[in-house]
Amino acid sequence: MKIEGKRILLTGGAGFIGSQLAKRLVANNKVVIFDNLHRNALRYTDLSSSSNLEIAEGDVLDRDSLFAATRDCDIVIHLAAIAGVDTVMEMPTKTIKVNLLGTLNALDAAVEAKVERFIDFSTSEVFGSHVYMAEEHNATALGVVGESRWTYAVSKLAAEHLTHSYHKEFGLATVTVRPFNVYGPQQVGIGAIHTYVVDAIKGKDLVIHGDGNQIRAWCYVDDMIDGTILCLEKDEAVGHVFNIGNPRATVTVTNLAQLVRRLCDSDSKVVYGYKDYVDIELRIPSIKKAQNLLGYWPKIDLEEGLLRTIEWYRGKTDDQAD
Repeated sequence: MKIEGKRILLTGGAGFIGSQLAKRLVANNKVVIFDNLHRNALRYTDLSSSSNLEIAEGDVLDRDSLFAATRDCDIVIHLAAIAGVDTVMEMPTKTIKVNLLGTLNALDAAVEAKVERFIDFSTSEVFGSHVYMAEEHNATALGVVGESRWTYAVSKLAAEHLTHSYHKEFGLATVTVRPFNVYGPQQVGIGAIHTYVVDAIKGKDLVIHGDGNQIRAWCYVDDMIDGTILCLEKDEAVGHVFNIGNPRATVTVTNLAQLVRRLCDSDSKVVYGYKDYVDIELRIPSIKKAQNLLGYWPKIDLEEGLLRTIEWYRGKTDDQAD
């Protein structure tokens, strides 16, 4: 099923992934972005000139405004969340409220609007601190109660259970995606590749928190968007959870920093700093389920993705790139 002629609500649609989704969908659909504009990647796009785009400024904790934005929509893609290690640790209570109660509000609004499909964005962190070729049916593992870092994963996992309960109980056509380390041009907020690329361009030290042996599989944003579109198009996706990532693009954090420095032709130094929080030591997905049910295959390898990202950031002023 090709997605055309639909009215699509993107909660958190002004963010990094949301704005990229909007760019892909807006040519053939009406796209409504519901966002508080705290992290606004729309400013990097020409979406404001599209007659198919509407922006509804609001918060997912405000049920009335969210219900109003959802009215008459055919599809809801729920991306709105509190994310980022520093932000989560500063605001653990708000993290749980936004990620869990915001999802509850979005689900209720979707049921009332009788939408055709609801896509819930979760996180790879529901697998815990060591994730090697994890499949969607593997048991999730969460951290110690009282460690603020885990409030994000806990709230997202609870939202997954809630989403699939709405599918079973109310017949809402839901799909959950678990993104694995998405990066690329126009990223807003804190992210390792974003930070390393900007600092390398400026000639600043590339600071690694911890010993640098943490392992990540990185997914270029275009591949993330491809996977999400497939979740909209494929009837087989309904009722399922999918890992969306690129296990081929796996590297240690130290090697990532060195690769960014080389591709930027930068004089930056790679230095090591104190890590005062619990980190994910290993994060590599299995994407067999997405391959088999969706036909999802990531296309962009790490070096190509980094070169595209670096090229975009070189064209920005200091205040735009930060």
